Amino acid sequence: MSEVPQTDVVRRVALPTASLLSRSSQPTIEQDSSAYLDAIEEEWNKKVDVEVETLVDGMVDLVGLASIENKDKFRVALEAFQAQCRAESMIRAANSLVSIIHSMKLLLLLSDESQIANRRDAEQRGVQAEKEETKKKVAALLDELLDTRREHVTPPNPDVSMETA
Repeated sequence: MSEVPQTDVVRRVALPTASLLSRSSQPTIEQDSSAYLDAIEEEWNKKVDVEVETLVDGMVDLVGLASIENKDKFRVALEAFQAQCRAESMIRAANSLVSIIHSMKLLLLLSDESQIANRRDAEQRGVQAEKEETKKKVAALLDELLDTRREHVTPPNPDVSMETA
């Protein structure tokens, strides 16, 4: 009974994170923002180019396999298998392109969010500055009002009134 029972349940294990998303274009201290963005753009372009090239090659091969000539059963079966493999490869490439498009849409949406946040922060700074200016104006008006009131309410100085009398 010391044996672990055998089941078909997949045991979850931790993935080695060191090898995940290993990119050659990681931002370094020497690399500025625009160079980093250019490297990422080039990486996306390469991915799209590879998938489109796979689609084009698959179509060319399918057209080549569709040629009509004297064929025996073996040759027909072989070409059918090749056509099926090419079609599956093209489907994978098309799915990969759809995935790339989806990722690009998400990147666009997320980058727009940062622009929205920047605009919100700028608006907040503007409102804060306006608030401070308004506080200063109100304080100045209040001081002026209080000074005016003190002048009218101040009791006459007894020394000054005796000299005039």
